[in-house]
Amino acid sequence: MAAKKEITVETKLRTLYDLQLIDSRIDQIRSVRGELPLEIEDLNDHVIGLNKRLSNIQSEIKELEEEISVKKNKIDESKVLMNKYKEQQENVKNSREFNFLTKEIEYQDLEIQLSEKRIKDFKIKIAQKKEIVDASKQKIKLQNEILDRKTAELNTIMDETSKEENQLTTKSEEFSKLIEEQLLKAYKRIRNGVENGQAVVSVDRGASSGSFFTIPPQKQVEIASRKKIIIDEYSGRILVDGALAEEETKKMNEIIGNDLF
Repeated sequence: MAAKKEITVETKLRTLYDLQLIDSRIDQIRSVRGELPLEIEDLNDHVIGLNKRLSNIQSEIKELEEEISVKKNKIDESKVLMNKYKEQQENVKNSREFNFLTKEIEYQDLEIQLSEKRIKDFKIKIAQKKEIVDASKQKIKLQNEILDRKTAELNTIMDETSKEENQLTTKSEEFSKLIEEQLLKAYKRIRNGVENGQAVVSVDRGASSGSFFTIPPQKQVEIASRKKIIIDEYSGRILVDGALAEEETKKMNEIIGNDLF
């Protein structure tokens, strides 16, 4: 039985750098969307909240209108009673009955005045709430316009980039399977720990890409030899030599079929 061919460190470095190129491009595509998905989610939640508040205020207006209707009915009832008591006063037999009916008439008159005052108060509250309703409707309209605009913007971006992103995501999964588990875990850990997601970088002019710290000449020789995985002591990222990076970039552009990198 033939022995399993050992994967060289250079092959591992090339595959890692290929994966980094793919993942970096995916990062670029997603950065174009930026905060739009979160903004849209926040706007949508805000509109839902505004509509709920509007619905509550409209319910309160309805309740106040019902209260007005109740008070108007109360006024009508009091007027009927007042007329009844006045008719009864014409047929009373003594002053005691007359005084009793007079007090009842006065009481119903007070009930009418109180109901009218309450109706006035309710109408003031309704007017105030209707102003809030109008303002809320305008605000909801404005927020919906912003939401529609941002959603359309996101949809346009998605239409332009989704095919490329899906293609690259598939490639990322393919290349991930070519990397041994522990090394892949290290790659992902480094990617998650750096701001720009660059876990594998090339050496450029004696320093790792994006760094101002010079790499000692002996270390540069080791990197160029491609005999072992070397980690930048300053940034914690995996280092590859510039020639390898250039070769892999050219290769990946040919594989993907576009100048993506």
